[in-house]
Amino acid sequence: MSEFRLEDLAAIIRERTASNGEKSYTRSLLDAGMGRIAKKFGEESVEAVIAAMQGDRGALISESADVFYHLLVMLQAADIALPDVMEELRRRTFKSGIEEKMSRGS
Repeated sequence: MSEFRLEDLAAIIRERTASNGEKSYTRSLLDAGMGRIAKKFGEESVEAVIAAMQGDRGALISESADVFYHLLVMLQAADIALPDVMEELRRRTFKSGIEEKMSRGS
């Protein structure tokens, strides 16, 4: 089995933008708009936090997958490519975490 990467998931989401909303959850989210997508991302994020606080490893893995998926759908809706986010992360690795956070201001 080959490794599944975030880039693979982003590609699947891009492909599903052309599909029918009745058959594709991704398309139905995109059709519902950014408000619905952001709400789902928020819900999944909270569920991941709860799983982490409860020490439920399996639930945290599952909820993390949901967080990644909904984040990528949100990026797709905003016309932001995953490589743009990855480049921002790469740029930040040249500074310490504290130094990088301070450079963003309050």
